[in-house]
Amino acid sequence: MIARIQGVLEAVEGGAALLRLEGGLTYQVLVSAFTAQRLGASIGQVVKLHTMHFIESQGQGTTMIPRLAGFLSLDDRRFYELFTTCKGVGNKRALRAMSMSTQQIAAAIADRDVALLQSLPEIGKRMADTIVATLSGKVDDFALGGGSGDAASSQSAQGVGGDMPVAGTLARDALNVLVQLGENRAQAVMWIDTVLRQKDRPGDVQALITRVYAMKAEA
Repeated sequence: MIARIQGVLEAVEGGAALLRLEGGLTYQVLVSAFTAQRLGASIGQVVKLHTMHFIESQGQGTTMIPRLAGFLSLDDRRFYELFTTCKGVGNKRALRAMSMSTQQIAAAIADRDVALLQSLPEIGKRMADTIVATLSGKVDDFALGGGSGDAASSQSAQGVGGDMPVAGTLARDALNVLVQLGENRAQAVMWIDTVLRQKDRPGDVQALITRVYAMKAEA
């Protein structure tokens, strides 16, 4: 299996990225809408994607076509693999549904936010309920950007999109407090992520929560 692919990004179109490798070989790599958006500013540059193969069945199973899906980090790929364990969420549907960041989708699942999940492409009420029932309790680390604990993959994602995932005990403890205070989990994840990406990031939970509420008041 091809685990990673690196090459010059020639184009992003139709839910796929075209990567030209050394020697002239060009791969078509399927990507989510969120990934496509982040790759848009990197046309002509060298990018690295974490990949996985799957086989797409066409013509009632008479034709089997190998596909390569690509992700900006190991966390994104691992979340995708988990996401596709839900009944009815196939490989291509999962890619189309992942129009938000892994953190946002995982936070919505953890918070049982069916309305937010229904806002994803091709996810209806019944499918959203199935996703929550299947994955609730399995996505908390992804909601804080720590699904793999792989610093290198986080740096790779940062290099393309500029967003360093939130990880660690500080973020997790602050999230638990904010949820207990009645805040929406998905929104709280974004607030924590924003604060911890600041240069003068707080060093304890109380300071982090104070900064979050100060930012909320200014919004």
